[in-house]
Amino acid sequence: MEVSFLRGLLLVFLTAWTSADDGQVTFVSELSSKPAQKLSKYGWYGSVRLQRFHIPEETAIARWLFSVTKGHNFNCGQHNVTIHIRWGSPPVINPVASVFPNSTLWSPCLSLTLPVTSQSSMTFNISDPAPGDWYVAAHLPEDDGRIEQKGFPSCSYFFQPQLSVIRAVDTPVLQQGTFLTQTAAPDRPARLKLYVPEFVSSLSVSVADCSSEGAESGNCSLVLRLGSASLQQGPVTVNCSGIGCSAALTDPPWHTWLRIVVESSQVNRTLTFNIVSNYTVGCKPKSVGLKADDDISRLRGNSSDTNSTSTGNSSVVTDAATFSNESASLIAPLSMCLWSIPVLYEEVDVLSIRFMPVNGPSVSVTNTHPTLLTYPLHTQATGGTLNLQLTLNSTNATLGTSSSVVACLSPWAPVTELNHPQPCRTALFGGHGVAVNASVNKSVLRLPFPQSATWYLTLQLVCNSNCGNTSVVSVLPEVFISACVEDCGTYGECRLLRSYSYLYAACVCKAGWSGWGCTDDSTAQSSSHQLTSTLLLTLSNLFFLPAIVVAVKRCYITEASVYLFTMFFSTFYHACDQPGVAVLCIMDYDTLQYCDFLGSICAIWVTILCMARIKDTFKYTLFMLGALLIAMSMQLDRKGLWNLLGPILCAILFMVIVWVYRGVRRRHCYPPSWQRWVFYLIPGGLCALIGVCLYIFAETEDNYYYTHSLWHILVASCVVFLLPPKEKHKESLGWSRGWSWNWSWSWRPRVCGYTLCQSDKDELYTVT
Repeated sequence: MEVSFLRGLLLVFLTAWTSADDGQVTFVSELSSKPAQKLSKYGWYGSVRLQRFHIPEETAIARWLFSVTKGHNFNCGQHNVTIHIRWGSPPVINPVASVFPNSTLWSPCLSLTLPVTSQSSMTFNISDPAPGDWYVAAHLPEDDGRIEQKGFPSCSYFFQPQLSVIRAVDTPVLQQGTFLTQTAAPDRPARLKLYVPEFVSSLSVSVADCSSEGAESGNCSLVLRLGSASLQQGPVTVNCSGIGCSAALTDPPWHTWLRIVVESSQVNRTLTFNIVSNYTVGCKPKSVGLKADDDISRLRGNSSDTNSTSTGNSSVVTDAATFSNESASLIAPLSMCLWSIPVLYEEVDVLSIRFMPVNGPSVSVTNTHPTLLTYPLHTQATGGTLNLQLTLNSTNATLGTSSSVVACLSPWAPVTELNHPQPCRTALFGGHGVAVNASVNKSVLRLPFPQSATWYLTLQLVCNSNCGNTSVVSVLPEVFISACVEDCGTYGECRLLRSYSYLYAACVCKAGWSGWGCTDDSTAQSSSHQLTSTLLLTLSNLFFLPAIVVAVKRCYITEASVYLFTMFFSTFYHACDQPGVAVLCIMDYDTLQYCDFLGSICAIWVTILCMARIKDTFKYTLFMLGALLIAMSMQLDRKGLWNLLGPILCAILFMVIVWVYRGVRRRHCYPPSWQRWVFYLIPGGLCALIGVCLYIFAETEDNYYYTHSLWHILVASCVVFLLPPKEKHKESLGWSRGWSWNWSWSWRPRVCGYTLCQSDKDELYTVT
């Protein structure tokens, strides 16, 4: 229904727009939708539902429709769904206002709030959006810490985003130095685009000869916009009056198409104007733009001379070194404004990329011209963290106290001048600046979820007065992509997340630590609290010892072995499951968890079947069959609610059927003794009921150590109450039938026909 309405609205808007068009620009519409996803309360970034949309080039209007639907009809109250939108990379959010790690920079994204009752929706429009990938993240309010059992009915909300775009397919291209005549109306602005090549230092767009029919000369009113809207950065806007104006950009984005929009602010009046663009290339590094005649011949000649004295693989290395040295010698006297160093791009692992200068880890930085390094970041790298470590190498030269090496890391275009008042900012995008000097020889910069673009690192030696004898210093720039910040530290774990084909990483914190890198200790647990929690969860399993003793005393050896298995693996599973420093893992965590869940369900299963008092053949058959089925269900979903309640309910149903059958046959309540009901069955049933209620309804993140320890105690106690007494007239043969302490090893069998037999009264081994 919503999709049909959206398509109709787009069709009407598109028809109205194209009918007023003069044939210069044609608009088409596109619609994309994502499937509905269940929202979660925010606990860490893994609780966020992340969706990625692609907005094509020359998009005029982008419109999102966000819909949230409640999954159940019962009253869940009203919750606010928070929606975050960011261009170029996933949004970096901080709903709980935690402290970010040191040297970690992040920019807030656009956040929207959608109140939800039963079904709600909202729209968000943006004009002239930046092309590329846009990311939408949604989540419920902060998690209250309540542990909800999987499979139990709970409040659920489903979030579905949809995107519709209207884009131009034949936008005029503005060539450099060529005037282009355009018209602009209040409801139909003029749209153009121009290509900005690499190494452009400045760009200007001018509007001239503005005129309007029926208006006096010089009475034009235009609004000139350069660039696209990216929520964090908007286009450069210039209000024009008279017959013309111009807009200038310093350090515009390289190797990209720049959008130009000219609007008329005069009502019911169409304006005609001429528009022209010009850009200036300040300099080109000689390592990029060499002359085909002289320079290449000189380099080829030098490399051939070097190769004549080398053989094998050493000739290649020598040739590369000669090329690098010759390029460096050519750059300094000819360019004197930009020194570009090639960078090696190496993919180490998933969300792990390392960049290295090809001429070695260290680079030379001078005070005469900047040193430039280029780092391309593709979409696959935006889900990690961009790290910059700048180290000053003071072994070769000593840097004065008034001198420092400044660096600017910026996307889309480099900063070619680092001495102006705002040294780290380009025309349309902001950068991140760092510096090293004699007192601070190392600087670190971390950018979570960096933007998908080409990043540029500009380095230059800056001296307040005079650099003296030190005009060239050596700097070690380390740039790499890591999954998480410092691998989430001691109290965190870096986890790889996936949204369809897109991969990203986030930290899940333990022991009360929080923050993007698990470095915020405002709610951290102390070491004594961690130790106390571990002791409670592990030592509470010792309450199974009375159950084991009672089972052995009553000759239920099989049941006692199951209780021993449960006690052992529950103890060491909780010892391994604890966060922080009080941790002990004797096996793989997943193995310990599986054995703990399996032993717990099997202990309840064998106890209830033992209460049924059925024949041993059927009892042990059900023991084995139930253990196999429980093992299968634990493998499918060990945390499912029905994997816990299913075996319990089946065993209780079987026990009730047997008890009812015996009661009907004997015409008396079974068990017949009222003492058995009052002192054993009712207390044991209450312990089991209270324990199950605590396990399902009362556990939270804060009281988990106490409630779960109490669950261990109640389950072990109910086994002591519910185990039936020792059966009378039991044979002493077999483990489950009790031990006979009066075995006689000297016996003489009688010959009965062709077999060795014995008296039934002796109840010794039978030999066939």
